[in-house]
Amino acid sequence: MSEQRVADALAEAVIAEIQPGMIVGMGTGRTASRGVVALAERVKEHGLEVRCVPTSHATETLARYHGLPVMDFAMVESVDLLFDGADEVDPNLRMLKGAGGAMTRERIVAWASKRRIYMVDESKLVDRLGTRTTLAVAVLAFGLSAVRSELRSLGLNGVVRRTIKGELFITDNGNLIVDVALGEHDVEELDAALNSIPGVVDHGLFLTEADEVFVERSDGSVDRLRREG
Repeated sequence: MSEQRVADALAEAVIAEIQPGMIVGMGTGRTASRGVVALAERVKEHGLEVRCVPTSHATETLARYHGLPVMDFAMVESVDLLFDGADEVDPNLRMLKGAGGAMTRERIVAWASKRRIYMVDESKLVDRLGTRTTLAVAVLAFGLSAVRSELRSLGLNGVVRRTIKGELFITDNGNLIVDVALGEHDVEELDAALNSIPGVVDHGLFLTEADEVFVERSDGSVDRLRREG
C-alpha cells in the first residue's frame, strides 16, 4: 500500500461519519488537515452539503482553498461532529494536544460538539501522557512571568515557544505558549491546578473530549477506539 493510500484511509474513515446537513468542526494540524482535504473531495465528488467551523486561521485558509463553506463560530450554537488530531493518546483516551498552538479554539469547538472524533497514527498511542511531547500552556502575555513562576512551583519547567525564525509564537487569540515537561504528574490533578491559575488561558490536557479515536496502523488499516460508557 502506498503512503498516499495509507494517509487517505484514516481521513476517509473519519469523513465517512459525516452526514448531509451537518455542521462540522475541523481541527488544526497535519493530521486534521488530511480530514479537511478528504472532506473537500467528498463534497466535490458527491455533492455532500455541510457547513464547516475551523479551529484556526490555518485550517480556515486550507478549507477555503479547497472550496469548503466556512461558518463564523461566533454565530454557531452547536456543532454536529468535530474531527481533530492529537499529539498523544493514552489507554483511557485522554489526550495531549497543542503542537499547533490552537488548543483554546479546539477545546471550545469540542465542548460545543455533539460527537468528537480524533485521528492519529499508532505512534501517538502512549501508556502515559507526556511520553513523547511536552505540555503546551497558553498564557496571557500580561501575566507571563507570574504564571511561569506558578508553573515552576507545580514542578512544570519549560520554555516560551518560538517560531523557526526565533520570534515569539503568538496564537490566533494573541497569547503566548509555554511548553513544559509533564513528568510524573497526575494529569487529573494538574488539569484542575492549571485551570485555577489566572493568566493561564488554556492548556493541552484534553482528558474527556474524545468520544472516539481512529488509529492509523503501520499496515494501513484503521482501528476505532471508543470511550467506555
